[in-house]
Amino acid sequence: MRLENKRAVVTAGASGMGRAGCLRFAKEGAKVAVVDIDEKGAKDVADAIMLAGGEAHVIAADLSKPEDCSRAMNEASDVLGGIDVLWSHAGVPGTDQVEDIPLEQYELAMNLNVRSVYLCVGEAVKHMRCGNGGSIILTASISGLVGSQLSPLYSAGKFGVVGLAKSFALRYGPEKIRVNVVCPGLTNTPMLRKFMGRNVDDAAAAQTEKVFMAGIPLGRLGQPEDVANAALWLASDESSYVTGVSIPIDGGYIAK
Repeated sequence: MRLENKRAVVTAGASGMGRAGCLRFAKEGAKVAVVDIDEKGAKDVADAIMLAGGEAHVIAADLSKPEDCSRAMNEASDVLGGIDVLWSHAGVPGTDQVEDIPLEQYELAMNLNVRSVYLCVGEAVKHMRCGNGGSIILTASISGLVGSQLSPLYSAGKFGVVGLAKSFALRYGPEKIRVNVVCPGLTNTPMLRKFMGRNVDDAAAAQTEKVFMAGIPLGRLGQPEDVANAALWLASDESSYVTGVSIPIDGGYIAK
C-alpha cells in the first residue's frame, strides 16, 4: 500500500475533496486524523474508514481561529503518534464583492484561506522534523494560477497559498519536508454550488457553470476523487523528488 504506516492529517475532511482524500489515504494504509468544523460529518468519515478496517480519529476545529489551528495539529500528532502527511485543505469561497466589501467578510476569507494554512503548516513541521521528514499538500485552485473575475478575494488568497508553498518548499526542503499544491478546477462538491451561486438565483448559477463547462477540454466536471488521487501521489514516496509545484486538476481548463 502506498501510504502504509503513514500518519496523515486532512483538514476540511468531512465532505467533498477532503472526505475523498481521507478515504483514499486510509485505503492506502494511512492512519488518518479527520479535522473539520463539522464534527458529525467528520465522524461519519471516520466511521466509514474504520468500517473498512482502517484507523481514523476525529478532531473538531474551527481553523479560522488561530488557537484551533495549533490545537488540531498537536492533537493529531498525539493521537496518531506523529505526522507524516498534512493535507491543508480548509477554505471558503468568500464574497464576490469588491466595492463596499464588509471588512469581516474579507477577514474571514483571508483567515481561513491563507492564515490557517500558514499556522497549520507551522505546527505540523515541528512534528515532521521529529520523524524522517514528510509531505505537505496545500489546496489552492486554478484561481490561484490565473485571475478570477467571479471572486478576486478568493483568487488573492489562493495565489497566496501557491506563493507560500514555493517558499515553504525552499525553507523545509533541507529537512526532507516537501510542500506542493493541488489546484482544482470545477469540481463536483458542495462548495461548487456556493461558489457559482453567490448573489444569484439557481438559473443564473447554472448558466455560469455551463459557460465554464464549455471551456473544459475533457468535457466534464472534476470529481472529488480526481483531486484526492493527485493528493495521494503527492503524499506518497512516489513523488519523493517533487516539491514546490502546483498541479492544476481542471480537465485542461487553463491550458488555453
